[in-house]
Amino acid sequence: MRAVVTGGAGFLGSHLCETLLARGHEVVCLDNFLTGTPANVAHLMESPRFRMVRCDVTDYIHVPGPVDLVLHFASPASPVDYLQLPIHTLKVGSIGTGHALGLAKDKGARFILASTSEVYGDPQVHPQREDYWGHVNPIGPRGVYDEAKRYAEALVTAYRTTHGMNTGIVRIFNTYGPRMRPMDGRAIPTFIRQALAGEPITVAGDGLQTRSICYVSDLVAGILAMAELDHPGPVNIGNPTELTVAQIARDVVEATGSSSTIEFVPRPQDDPQVRRPDTTLARQLLGWAPQVDWPDGLRRTVDHFAQALSQSA
Repeated sequence: MRAVVTGGAGFLGSHLCETLLARGHEVVCLDNFLTGTPANVAHLMESPRFRMVRCDVTDYIHVPGPVDLVLHFASPASPVDYLQLPIHTLKVGSIGTGHALGLAKDKGARFILASTSEVYGDPQVHPQREDYWGHVNPIGPRGVYDEAKRYAEALVTAYRTTHGMNTGIVRIFNTYGPRMRPMDGRAIPTFIRQALAGEPITVAGDGLQTRSICYVSDLVAGILAMAELDHPGPVNIGNPTELTVAQIARDVVEATGSSSTIEFVPRPQDDPQVRRPDTTLARQLLGWAPQVDWPDGLRRTVDHFAQALSQSA
């Protein structure tokens, strides 16, 4: 199989590229390095089945030769990124998704959209099932990301119904693991970076808001299981184990052996109070369930951060 991964040098995209290569496939990685980095895929460059192309999917996408699968993962994904790049975030969700769909249509390829649990907004239904429409503030600061993904889902659906394309949508819940950027602003990399530096752990609000966090290898397995089917989705891919943000912070302090204290800071506008996927559909349709538990995944992630931060010191 020959796969195209947009955003392939990002956190999730690079793990997808790596796993696809390990399974014997050819991979074309497209990235403009706005939030990704060539370092994430540098170890793949020696493979004759891997090709890295620098491009912005909002401009144009051209991939010569046959393509069997398009995985559209290009987008700023952390609040730090999309709050600094609001217009680009909207463009990559709209124009970029249209270009990626055009490539898949031209090649007759299966298309997978990386959507997000953020389409549920600050949910009034818990846990979140795929048939829940969400509770999103379109003019709030997070709206640029939430609505970009909601529009992308609508566009993918329109291409499927209008052109008969083989498309699928995965809604990704909070994911963590190696290659997250220490300064990307999300809770786990921020907590680990602060703990390793002995700084206070900054927890937003009272820390009682919940997140369900999935280790990256589990997430990739679920996405690629979806890619092998012709089901349209959407399908939630995430770990249904729910933790408070304060508990995540305490676990990070323990895992790092840090002396850091926990400091409570103002909570961002529209920050979701709860987040947990109903993964019934993923279990039934994909035979998928997460395998890496939180203590093991956290240890692996802390080890990666400790090594990366020591090298950059």
